[in-house]
Amino acid sequence: MAKINTDQVKIQEILTRGVENIYPNKEYLKKLLSSGKQLSLYLGIDPTGPSLHLGHAINLEKLRQFQALGHKIILLIGDFTGTVGDPTDKSAVRKALTRAEVLNNARDYKKQASRVLNFSGNNKAEIKFNSTWQNKMNFAQVLDVAKNFTVQRLLERDMFQERLKSARPIYLHEFMYPVLQAYDCVAMGVDGELGGNDQTFNMLAGRELMKTLKNKEKFVITMKLLTDSSGKKMGKTENNMAALSDTPQDMFGKIMSWTDNMIVPGFELCTRVAISEIKQIEKDLKSGKNPRDLKFTLAMEIVEIYFGENAAQKAGQEFTNIFAKKENPLDIPEFAIKTGKINPADLLMLMSLVGSKSEARRLVDGGGMKINHAKIAAWDKDIEIKSGDVVQAGKRKFGKVK
Repeated sequence: MAKINTDQVKIQEILTRGVENIYPNKEYLKKLLSSGKQLSLYLGIDPTGPSLHLGHAINLEKLRQFQALGHKIILLIGDFTGTVGDPTDKSAVRKALTRAEVLNNARDYKKQASRVLNFSGNNKAEIKFNSTWQNKMNFAQVLDVAKNFTVQRLLERDMFQERLKSARPIYLHEFMYPVLQAYDCVAMGVDGELGGNDQTFNMLAGRELMKTLKNKEKFVITMKLLTDSSGKKMGKTENNMAALSDTPQDMFGKIMSWTDNMIVPGFELCTRVAISEIKQIEKDLKSGKNPRDLKFTLAMEIVEIYFGENAAQKAGQEFTNIFAKKENPLDIPEFAIKTGKINPADLLMLMSLVGSKSEARRLVDGGGMKINHAKIAAWDKDIEIKSGDVVQAGKRKFGKVK
């Protein structure tokens, strides 16, 4: 067993940084962390998309802090619950995913999570799949778990209340989701769980079930969410995520597009910069320091965590070249294309800079296609291209005619 570190400064960071709430309370968890006992805790992720993103990474970073103190951490892949669909914050039922789709989505999760967590050594992080126990439960066993929940309790959820008010349907399997997710912690017998504050209901349902079935106190840590200027969380559903599968350049560019009010939360939730430094950054913002410079530093810090210092430096230089100096990226993929006249939409498709002809047309109509920094005015008029021409699609996609 790994040696448990009870350093009070590090424990304080676990208890406060990025944390919205702790159940039953902060003092309870502080006492556990100071006891020298190895704790077990997990983060559950349903594979609804093929990549983890910075929203997930906030929770992975908190897991990393526990692992660094010697505690046992588990990344739980909801390959069963992912086929059911978490109704959290949904105004309509989720599209059902097949088991094959869910497993395909989760294929690279361990590789992506390994940029934050350690999956080797004396205290390696463990990956589990909740189908291991969920698939083995028969209907009688599911009913036996379900009898610990009331309809009134489940109806307390905000999104169910909203659906009732607007006469939108609530499906029975959506009611069952928190019941199934609650059982995960019971099946693993863990000491605690952490997740985004949007998962508070589900995690507390597990806490109550653990107390009922095992007479065990389970702590729950709810983490702050990274939200955009409209208050929507950064994630797959809102299509505004910076994914761990992104290139360093794309991640850098996405962070630079964040609104100024995301700078301080971004430093707290997505970097390892000391809190004392973040407080100074907050003061600098209020005193009028250029937000762009602080955002550039933020992007450098985040990209370095996931891709290393060299990649972060290169991404920063490339961003400066493209957006400040109006120059081309350092490395541009080349495409063997016949020179002469060609339709702009066809050119974008041949260079794989768009996914469809309709996307290409919309891009050109919106002024997002350039050749050698000159905008292309119309998608239905052929253009002349020559070897060495640099084609730009949107802000961050480039290709060179070879």
